[in-house]
Amino acid sequence: MSASSKLPPFDPADPLGIDDLLDAEDLAIRETVRTWAADRVLPHVAEWYEKGELPDIRELARELGSIGALGMSLEGYGCAGASAVQYGLACLELEAADSGIRSLVSVQGSLAMYAIHRFGSEEQKQRWLPGMAAGEIIGCFGLTEPDHGSDPGAMRTHAKTDGGDWVLNGRKMWITNGSVAGVAVVWAQTDDGIRGFVVPTDAPGFSAPEIKHKWSLRASVTSELILDDVRLPADAVLPEVVGLKGPLSCLSHARYGIVWGSMGAARASFEAAVEYAKTREQFGKPIGGFQLTQAKLADMAVELHKGILLAYHLGRRMDAGRLRPEQVSFGKLNNVREAIEICRTARTILGANGISLEYPVMRHATNLESVLTYEGTVEMHQLVLGKALTGLDAFR
Repeated sequence: MSASSKLPPFDPADPLGIDDLLDAEDLAIRETVRTWAADRVLPHVAEWYEKGELPDIRELARELGSIGALGMSLEGYGCAGASAVQYGLACLELEAADSGIRSLVSVQGSLAMYAIHRFGSEEQKQRWLPGMAAGEIIGCFGLTEPDHGSDPGAMRTHAKTDGGDWVLNGRKMWITNGSVAGVAVVWAQTDDGIRGFVVPTDAPGFSAPEIKHKWSLRASVTSELILDDVRLPADAVLPEVVGLKGPLSCLSHARYGIVWGSMGAARASFEAAVEYAKTREQFGKPIGGFQLTQAKLADMAVELHKGILLAYHLGRRMDAGRLRPEQVSFGKLNNVREAIEICRTARTILGANGISLEYPVMRHATNLESVLTYEGTVEMHQLVLGKALTGLDAFR
C-alpha cells in the first residue's frame, strides 16, 4: 500500500488539519457555542444590525451563562474553568455570528469579571462573580475616555476620599454593555495612582446614555459612562492592584479573545465567498472555476488558517502560563488586519451582492473596523512589537 493511500482526505473546511490538535472536550465546547449561535443569533442578526439594536440582551446573556460562556476561563464562583484554547474557540464561533455578540462576552468575562477575579477582594468576588457568570448581572469596563484612548495614563476621571468614602467624577466613552450593566469596573486617578472601582450602576450620580448612529458594531450596546459625584464605600476599590498594570492586564486578556474572534468573522466571510463562487455563473460557468477567483480563495484560505493556527499557539502558551503581552499584540495585529482583508476580498467575489445584508460579508467587514481600533489600535501594537524588537521606546 502506498504512503499516499494512508493519508486522510483533504478537508476544505480544515485544510491544515488543525482539528487534530483539539481534544474531545475542545470540540464539544466549540460545537455547543456554534449551535447556540446558529439558533439564537444568525436568524436575527442582520435585522438587529440594520436596526442598530441588540434586543433581548439580558436574555441572551442568561443563555450564554447557561452554556458556560461568561468568564469561562476563570476558576470558581460559578465560572466554567475552561482552558484558554477552549475560550478562544468560543470567541471564534461567537464572532463568526457577529462581533457584537463576541464583544458582549469579552467585556463581561475578560474585562469586568477578570478584573474582579484577579484584583478584587473575596467579598467583591462573592458578591458579583456568580451572578455575572450566570448572566444575571451584566458588567462593563470603564477605561477609555472622550479625550484619552490609547493613552490611558492621562485619564481625567478621578476618585477622591471623603471621610470613609470614595467620590468618583469623570466620563468614559465607547463602553460596551454600559447602558444595560448592573456593575461597572471603572478606572480612575487617585492620590496613590490609578485604581479600579467596582461601581453598582444604580449608584446615585451614575448614568450610561447609549451611543447611537454607529455604522459598526450595530448589534451591540455601546454607551458613555457619566460619573457625577458618585459616592462609594471604602471597600469599592479593587484592593490588589495600583497603577496601569491593572487595566492593561485586563486588556491583554481581552485581546487574546480577539485573536480568535477575528478569525470567526473572517471564516464566515470566506465561507460565504466559497459558496457564492460555486453557484454564481458568469460566462457559462461558476465564477469559482476561473483562475482569478481561485487565486483569491486560495490566498484567503492561507491567511485564515494561518491566523487560526497562530491563535491556537498563543492559547497553548496561555494555558502553560508562558504567554507574553507582546505575543498577544502580535496576534491581535496580524489576525484583525488579515481578517479585514479577507472580508474585503470576499466582498469582491460577491460583487454587488457583497454589500447586501442577505450575506454576512459587509456586516463583518464594518464590525472589524471597530475591532481593529479597540483593545489597542494597529499603531499601538506596532509600537509594542517595535519596542520589543529593538529595545527602544517610541511611544513618547
